[in-house]
Amino acid sequence: MAILHGWRFCPRCGGGLDLAHAPLRVECPSCGFVGYANSSPCACALVEDDSGRVLLGRRAVEPHRGLWDAPGGYLEEHEHPLDGLRRELLEETGLTVEPDRFLGIWMDTNGDGPAANATLNLFWTARVVAGEAVAADDVAELRWFAPAEIPAPDELAFSLLPSVFEAWRST
Repeated sequence: MAILHGWRFCPRCGGGLDLAHAPLRVECPSCGFVGYANSSPCACALVEDDSGRVLLGRRAVEPHRGLWDAPGGYLEEHEHPLDGLRRELLEETGLTVEPDRFLGIWMDTNGDGPAANATLNLFWTARVVAGEAVAADDVAELRWFAPAEIPAPDELAFSLLPSVFEAWRST
């Protein structure tokens, strides 16, 4: 619902929207525009080093500022998920990575409340192929964690992360 939360006017023509099917979709009777409430796709990675540790970043922005997160983010329109993964990791960590194993797909929200954006999160493991790890973009700090050192759930930014780490440990 969040993607359409609060919509009252058409983004194309400015006409009033028909909200009869909200929160699933909105329709403009003036120009025919239809807006769907779909999840936003994200590509994320558990970057592994030769010691079996994983790289996490401390969020520098809301939501969940100060908590640990896996590097990654929203895909751009028409962007292949693996290209988006490489772009996001370079932006946030300064590292060029090569995706490895696909871990799975998890649903979550980016934020709290009715305006929180629903996300569809694609996770891979990845290996560093170039660069030095430097926190950038919306990351305040980077740190390598051994499997037994992964932060507790209350120190993690998103509720999906414990399940992602469980899938990582089991592969």
